[in-house]
Amino acid sequence: MSTTPAARVYRPTPRNLAYLAKVLASGGLVAAPTETVYGLAADALNPKACRAIFRAKGRPANDPLIVHVDSLEQAGEVAVLNEAARQIARAFWPGPLTLVLPKQPGVPALVSSGLPSVAVRMPAHPLFRELIRRSGCPLAAPSANMFGYVSPTTAAHVRDGLGRRIGHILDGGAASIGVESTILDLRDPKHPALLRPGAVSREELEYVLGRKVAAYKRKVAAHTAAVAPGMLERHYSPRTPLTLVRKLTAPHVRRARPDEAFLFIQKPTATKTSDCITKTANNVFWLCDARGGLAQAAHHLFDQLRSLDSGAWTRLHAELAPGQDALALAINDRLQRAAAKR
Repeated sequence: MSTTPAARVYRPTPRNLAYLAKVLASGGLVAAPTETVYGLAADALNPKACRAIFRAKGRPANDPLIVHVDSLEQAGEVAVLNEAARQIARAFWPGPLTLVLPKQPGVPALVSSGLPSVAVRMPAHPLFRELIRRSGCPLAAPSANMFGYVSPTTAAHVRDGLGRRIGHILDGGAASIGVESTILDLRDPKHPALLRPGAVSREELEYVLGRKVAAYKRKVAAHTAAVAPGMLERHYSPRTPLTLVRKLTAPHVRRARPDEAFLFIQKPTATKTSDCITKTANNVFWLCDARGGLAQAAHHLFDQLRSLDSGAWTRLHAELAPGQDALALAINDRLQRAAAKR
């Protein structure tokens, strides 16, 4: 049994925020909420502190970190802002959008996986912004979980995964969006490209930029440095094997073993008596209710995957989100990476 003390979970009081900001300013780690998922934060300009993030998560050095800032001026201290980046930042920051830009000299090589670019965003969560302000430093913060596992959207998720590897967790409730930020490559503003889908859509980005944004394409795993996080072929993965289905139906459930679970996007509704099993079977779950939409599904995605992974199921079957809007692409991207072969 481990003798390492468990991480302390802090309520977001002014006193606790002041203390956690001092931890960050002195080179320590703090898990904290953003509107997308919980992040494991450290001073982005402190190489030793950033190295501690990689150690705690078991994260490979070829997967870069996102640097979180509280203002456009602070973003300019870590990245070289072109006019397109300023346009996009004014339209979508603070919010779930990360920009990949040429980096400033002060950004440690470890943060950018040795590349001359850096991923930067301004989060919308007031508690994370407060930690940036109080600590006085931009904060590097990947998801606060063991590398490759399902991302955390609550303080309890962080405690379950990193509770013996870090000392401080700020509880700000459940993340409101539930999937990681959209990532836009603006290193060459004449050729912007979508690197990871999220809540901000390609169409919204094109409208602000006044030009086409290269469509998102899933990247194949490689041992070379990635230009942005979240691009590995296998990621966000439960330990239980996961199979994806374009659309789940009652026959899928009826043909399965009782130790297999089914995750629908929306709560199933029976159109005829033979379909009732999709509502009554104890191995059927869903991401949003009958009136819910993809925002509710995204919000519950990682929490539901974690819950199912903690059960006694031998296999999970998940339905892909319908359509091509931003959250459908984001949900399906996370599911496809979660289901990728080990």
